Amino acid sequence: MMKPSTITASLGIVLIGIGIYIMISSIMAGLIPAIIGASLLYLAFSTGRAATLVFGHACILVGAYMITWGILLLPYSQPTMAHVFGRPLFWGIFSLMGGICAIFHGFCRCVTKQVDQFENRPMGK
Repeated sequence: MMKPSTITASLGIVLIGIGIYIMISSIMAGLIPAIIGASLLYLAFSTGRAATLVFGHACILVGAYMITWGILLLPYSQPTMAHVFGRPLFWGIFSLMGGICAIFHGFCRCVTKQVDQFENRPMGK
């Protein structure tokens, strides 16, 4: 059995706490860190590809929401570095691409532990 990742678990707990605090402040945007935190917490305590796939799908869900939010804020943006990296459109695209990467990694040979048929050892080693 694999030991849980303490960094991933602690980051997940912190994000869940931040999300709950933001949602108590009556802003539904706190759902974003809560979803990512919950998926990170599941990723920390689970082994195999299911946890990676859940994390990837959570990132895609949050990314799609943030891209939509960023497009709505686009008329109010300015062409400065703070507005490019500080608005949800950039982070939505970043999260969407990271989710796609996590899903592809869930089907990678290193996660599925496929064996090389000619040398009877794990692929890539």
